[in-house]
Amino acid sequence: MTLDGRREEYADWIATKGIGREFTGLDHEPAAHLFDFQADLVRWAIRRGRAALFADTGLGKTAMQIEWARAIVASGAGRVIILAPLAVADQTVREAARFGVDVRYRRSDHGDPITIANYEMLDHFDADYAGVVLDESSILKSFNGSTRMALIDRFQATPYRMACTATPAPNDFTELGNHSEFLGIKPRTEMLAEYFVHDGGSTQDWRLKGHAQSAFWKWVSSWGAMVKAPSDLGYDDDRYVLPPLRMHEQVVPIDHRAAWSEGYLFAPDARTLSDQRAVRRATMSSRVTIAAEIAARPGPCLVWAETNAEADAATKAIDDAVQVAGRHSPEVKRDRLLGFADGRYRVLVTKAAIAGFGMNWQQCSRMVFMGASHSFERTYQAVRRCWRFGQTRAVDVYVIRAESEQAVAANFARKEADAARMAAALGSEVKAALRANVRGGCREWNIYDPTKPIIIPPWMQEAHPCMY
Repeated sequence: MTLDGRREEYADWIATKGIGREFTGLDHEPAAHLFDFQADLVRWAIRRGRAALFADTGLGKTAMQIEWARAIVASGAGRVIILAPLAVADQTVREAARFGVDVRYRRSDHGDPITIANYEMLDHFDADYAGVVLDESSILKSFNGSTRMALIDRFQATPYRMACTATPAPNDFTELGNHSEFLGIKPRTEMLAEYFVHDGGSTQDWRLKGHAQSAFWKWVSSWGAMVKAPSDLGYDDDRYVLPPLRMHEQVVPIDHRAAWSEGYLFAPDARTLSDQRAVRRATMSSRVTIAAEIAARPGPCLVWAETNAEADAATKAIDDAVQVAGRHSPEVKRDRLLGFADGRYRVLVTKAAIAGFGMNWQQCSRMVFMGASHSFERTYQAVRRCWRFGQTRAVDVYVIRAESEQAVAANFARKEADAARMAAALGSEVKAALRANVRGGCREWNIYDPTKPIIIPPWMQEAHPCMY
């Protein structure tokens, strides 16, 4: 190969490592019912073709993904399938009907222009879709690896792809890598190799390279729009000011006499998983009593349990409570989740792993966690089912924990502080790139098509030994 050939080959390879600027989508003017910032995001996502909407809870991801799907179908490109958690599908169908868009909930392929189905039913659908939407796409990391890879493999040739979730944890780089890989932007392993280094001896811990921080978030912002509020895009937040969130901690005392036989004056703090489970069992009756007292107050109440035993006991202790558990059929789950939203059921008892994503329960302003949790993201998502844009009342959140679960509470507080610091730092990196990308269009440019040859001086045309 000639020297010029090597240079061209190297230049082509380098070009693949830069921030992606290829737009493969459509020019589309969104429907008038969208808010200004929503229209900007939809316009950008449709134009890009493959994009992620990391918009916070209550910003209208459902309305935006419906409009995105409608535009793909209207263009004549083909059908669109939306994959969503259970019961979220019914909410999407309702929302689409409000806007005059026909979205059909199915458990197998019926050939509808726009279909919505649950993730678990993916095998019942063909892959001949022009577009696919992953609703609440952050839950993919809680699925097993085979399911996640099945989604990536199934839709790798689908021209139009969208992933929608609330703003992902800014330090959860695996989640961002999974989204990038699903959208066909960059494989997760390549993302890690380019922007990260191993942190310590563990191959599972990655740290963003200091000099790559700005470049990394600019790259993410080229395909993923992280929006916490309309002001991130330069719009007014007047309609999106949240009411107060009031956190209440209820500490259950424990009987220290059992520790005396072990040589302790007081029962030690539960630090191991087995210790924490033992404490939860020992204090379950007390925690159920407190939860039932809180739920008995007038108005809707949401009770989050950690175990089936807790959920069963709480449901039995609260007269008008209904429960949604893994053992229930899809039809029962849908009826109770939507029934709570519609006001047919006053108290709902369930787990965050079941209903902590996607549901809109602004009619409820009170919830109870029956135990302290290590998972900040799962708790955050569960709280945001009620504390979201559209909520008109202050939201009261009660966390009931045992006296000896201080280590769990401290671990949660540390994660909460870390997430807040990371989110603040992320804002300065992302906002400028986000506005330029979504609103400014600076990542589009006129193709350079030279019509005049370059005249090279004779002295530059002479080969020099140092060039070889």
